[in-house]
Amino acid sequence: MVKLSVIVPFYNVQQYAPDTLRSLKSNAREDFEFILVDDCSRDGTPEILARAERELPGAVLVRHEQNGGLATARNTGIDRARGQYLTFLDGDDWLAPGYYPRLLAAIEELGCDFLRTDHVQCTARARSVHRVPVGRRNTVLSPREAILPADRSTSVDYAYAWAGIYHRRLLDKGLLRFTDGLRTAEDRPWIWKLHREAESFAAVSLLGVFYRRGVASSLTQIGDVRQLDFIRAFDQVIAETAADREADVLLPKAVRTYCAIISHHLGSIERFEPAVAKQLKSLSAAALRRMPQDVLDEALDSMDLQRSTRLRRLRRRPAPAGAAA
Repeated sequence: MVKLSVIVPFYNVQQYAPDTLRSLKSNAREDFEFILVDDCSRDGTPEILARAERELPGAVLVRHEQNGGLATARNTGIDRARGQYLTFLDGDDWLAPGYYPRLLAAIEELGCDFLRTDHVQCTARARSVHRVPVGRRNTVLSPREAILPADRSTSVDYAYAWAGIYHRRLLDKGLLRFTDGLRTAEDRPWIWKLHREAESFAAVSLLGVFYRRGVASSLTQIGDVRQLDFIRAFDQVIAETAADREADVLLPKAVRTYCAIISHHLGSIERFEPAVAKQLKSLSAAALRRMPQDVLDEALDSMDLQRSTRLRRLRRRPAPAGAAA
């Protein structure tokens, strides 16, 4: 029986994939499987993964004929997963030796649906620890109750699928798959759905995932049209939360977060290609008008002056006919 399935998408990461794979080897166990999804890489990544298929215990190699993006690649891995528990890793990140056995032991001891962990962010040679914004550790909690408050960072803002482990029953309930085709912010609708619909979770102070930030090929560093998928992602968050039985309680958090992300992108608009920057403004203006306007008014009133002014100005911007996310 496979105890843990680790889903690892790769796309054009030949520089980093060897480190990732070495760290997986240092976490191997006879009841672990590593599902390596090559999302149609066009550099040396396929050759590196072919070698890993032979040398990494528990490796399962799956290749995409067309590039589908991170969300779709993760879904491919989920479809192949046989484990009682699932987790994720990105193809340019790495792990501490023996991290996965400790992670598995933690969730088995607590017996919850999913577990969230801290991580180490690596930017060039700098290292910084990032904590799950959950105050109570090693205690089983209600995921729904961890969504709020609206004006503070909470567990739904810590949207890293690889910072945790998930029981297979979540997959059986339809809560682990990502929205196909999303190329950025793919974790946002996913983490919101988990917190709205799962029954139990916990946070533990377990460090072992090293998140490589500032990679030149990462979508967080590229100002092309794929970045605008955050609008589709947050539209989904708003729509699904609006249909929730506690929509009146949860929507202020969803709307405020959406506004904060729009403001963030507008604040660094110079990194986008000119045509994409123009599209960002028009699509964001349309998104503001789609939000529940009374909830939006409250969100803008609660934000700092710089962000609220930026968003109010954008809200008044005339939208081109037919503009849509």
